Amino acid sequence: MVLKSYSKINLSLKVISKTSKGLHEIQSLYCLINLFDKIKIKKKKGDKDKVIFKGPFTKLVKKKDNSIYDLLKALRKLKIISSYYSIMVTKNIPVFGGLGGGTSNAAFVLMYLLKKKLNNNLLNKLENKIGSDLRLFFVKQGFLKNLQTIIELKKKLKLNFVLVQPKVKCSTKEIYSKVKKYSKKEQFNFRKINSKNQLFRYLSKNRNDLQFIVEKKYPLFKKLLKDINNEKGCYFSRMTGSGSVCYGLFSDQIVAKKALNKLKIKYPKFWFSLAKSV
Repeated sequence: MVLKSYSKINLSLKVISKTSKGLHEIQSLYCLINLFDKIKIKKKKGDKDKVIFKGPFTKLVKKKDNSIYDLLKALRKLKIISSYYSIMVTKNIPVFGGLGGGTSNAAFVLMYLLKKKLNNNLLNKLENKIGSDLRLFFVKQGFLKNLQTIIELKKKLKLNFVLVQPKVKCSTKEIYSKVKKYSKKEQFNFRKINSKNQLFRYLSKNRNDLQFIVEKKYPLFKKLLKDINNEKGCYFSRMTGSGSVCYGLFSDQIVAKKALNKLKIKYPKFWFSLAKSV
């Protein structure tokens, strides 16, 4: 069986507070995009799982301590599965990018193994082992109201992106540790976002709270985001998650491709990709 493990983009991100468990409570409007890892999975004999990574970002993946191993161990501990698996992951999603690649891998393996047996109680238990963003990958476009609640957008919007990753590894733990101010909690009204224009108006009033922290540490990001934003057809540019992938939201695929080609000339050593919402 071959699975597509989609990545995500944070269109907005507000850090609201810090929980008693040490996690940061966030709110985020986000979408899954068609940049994905390929996962081949099958049952195997024996009493050990085998997880192999290949592809352009393999070197940055922990071979024995990763989200897929953590998921399989957790499911066995909960006595939900008993089989062992051979899994090959082709990594197309940048590591340390803010695109959620590792958590996505666990989420899509989980969907495959459990089919319709998933419930909120199980997700809560698994998030402690896998990551607080696990549930994002079960909704293609939505608003993360808090760490346990996602409001799904009623109308799925077709969005076009140019993705750029500088040669920088952003540590999620380090970036969140530098958060000193918290944003006001939002009462999100999904009925106000039924068109691209409504979405853009909403996003123009919002931001990624972590972006300014990254820009302060790495001034290059500010210049890069400005250059993306200045490209024709770009509605706005932003960083996703805690970085280091930056993106521009464009009016259509044609202008996005033209912008990507121009930006590649300015930043020949960076990673680039076009992407669309799923």
